[in-house]
Amino acid sequence: MAVVRYGLGAAMILGGVAIIIINPGGLGVDGFAMAVGGGLAVLMINFLFRLGASGDLERQREEDARTYFDEHGVWPDEEEKKGRKWTLPAGIVTYEQEQRQRRERGS
Repeated sequence: MAVVRYGLGAAMILGGVAIIIINPGGLGVDGFAMAVGGGLAVLMINFLFRLGASGDLERQREEDARTYFDEHGVWPDEEEKKGRKWTLPAGIVTYEQEQRQRRERGS
């Protein structure tokens, strides 16, 4: 596959250099320009295709990370926090606890 990707373009460029060496006049210059331009175009198209394909891989990794986040609540490369969890002092009531108490009293 690398031969098709890079070898074809390199062969075209080398052919253009050979043409200008053999015939440095009129048709040699035209042949050089045509062969080198075509070879560079082949290399550029292959480069751009590989660049686009790597973007698809990056999008898949991002989607996998989002799926992991949905299941576990943290990003895959993020360590879970260790240490103390929050506790409220005695006698402090949160809004949610207060609402629950009101519902229980009202029932």
